[in-house]
Amino acid sequence: MRLLQPEAAARLGEARRESGYHRAALSAVYGRDAAAAAERGDYRGLLAACGDDPFGVWTRLFTVGVAVGERAAATALAPFGLDEALACGLLVRSGDGVAAGWGLQSTGDLAVFSDQRPNTTGGRARDHVLGIGGASELLLDATPRSEVHTALDLGTGCGVQALALAGHAQAVTATDLSERALAFAALNAEINGVELELLRGDLLEPVAGRRFDLVVANPPFVIATPGSGWTYRDGGREADGVAAELAAAATELLSPGGTMRFLANWLHLRGQEWSERVAGWFPESGVNVWAVEREVLDPLDYVRTWQRDSGEEGDADQAAAWLDWFDEHEVEGIGFGFIGVRSTEGASEVVCEAVRHAVETPWADRVEDRFAVREADLSPETLWGASLRLADGVSLQQSAELGGEGWEVDAQWLRQRHGMRYAEAIDPLLVKFLGACNGTAPVRLQIQLLADAHGAEAAMLYAQLHPVLRRLIERGFLTLA
Repeated sequence: MRLLQPEAAARLGEARRESGYHRAALSAVYGRDAAAAAERGDYRGLLAACGDDPFGVWTRLFTVGVAVGERAAATALAPFGLDEALACGLLVRSGDGVAAGWGLQSTGDLAVFSDQRPNTTGGRARDHVLGIGGASELLLDATPRSEVHTALDLGTGCGVQALALAGHAQAVTATDLSERALAFAALNAEINGVELELLRGDLLEPVAGRRFDLVVANPPFVIATPGSGWTYRDGGREADGVAAELAAAATELLSPGGTMRFLANWLHLRGQEWSERVAGWFPESGVNVWAVEREVLDPLDYVRTWQRDSGEEGDADQAAAWLDWFDEHEVEGIGFGFIGVRSTEGASEVVCEAVRHAVETPWADRVEDRFAVREADLSPETLWGASLRLADGVSLQQSAELGGEGWEVDAQWLRQRHGMRYAEAIDPLLVKFLGACNGTAPVRLQIQLLADAHGAEAAMLYAQLHPVLRRLIERGFLTLA
């Protein structure tokens, strides 16, 4: 299946470039206030400023989502023909003019067509191809951008992840079960001048036996009963089986030292920590994993969210059946987040963490920092001879109440201005220790001085402090000097 032949796709790409249309260009053309309002769904400024020039026509079609006259559309699309646009579905007739039949979004320098038309939600076809949404933006942000030989995008959809991978991978493979999704991915590759290997099949099946340096996946992770038929969201597995399948395949899919990032939903079951469930998906050896939960919804909110997304919010019978399934399986909530995996030797280590607060982006840097410190030697013997330094941007904060002898501190904690922006409660002894962490004195000398000051035995004091120091290093409060 093709949406456009390569020559026609090239002309469409030329028309978009010649128009100058790009989401990032709206501020320069129409002003920051109008562009910022449009990001929030208020298009009055753009509508007042848009004319019949090519940039204005593309803006009205693909940002505002309103119809334009056929003559203006024909001029703005040249050298791509208006008849071609109507025939392929790029445009549809609307009243006396034409409107967008596809969506057009951008990320960086990439232009991406999809079925995600501007200002529309719900009422989608079963083979709907998503554009760039919050989930895909999270994965783009979490993906490392270092040079690699081979990269794989599982469940490519419109191809946005694969197109981004092509900027730093010598060869990119993208797979999808949906024929229409692969057609959009091919079109977007041609428009952006990118070469992709596109393979059709179910999840891992098209790349069986192959290994890659970098794997990303924004799969159809919505937890529903199998066979509900929305190819963009329903993976056809029981419960959170899509994520479990990806996790189990990590060691066979990744080259030595390779990395993987994928988005997932997972169940919160009554009587079980979600971290135990996610950790159980991975092989016992061969991977280092960091699973980050960004939000959790209760079953009712989850069902409402995805019914609204597909335009089925009025289907009470479907909602009842879905909620019954959650009740039968003792589901208390559904988590959403991303999982970072690195191929390694030896026993697997899986760390699961709920991170609800805002962090310093890109997430890719946060994941790489976490992997780097976890792969460092932080054994008691090594840290004993090391020198530690408080990381940049870390401050000590206190809370106190007024007592009989003035202010009495009742809590102290560290807070980060950068990176993960964690906050960590600490006790007075640790406050003293950290106050001397300027990268000059070895830990053994600091421990001995503390032990002498408190009449303690240095070895016993260090045995108590080592796991705390290790945690502070892993969480970025301390660095090895």
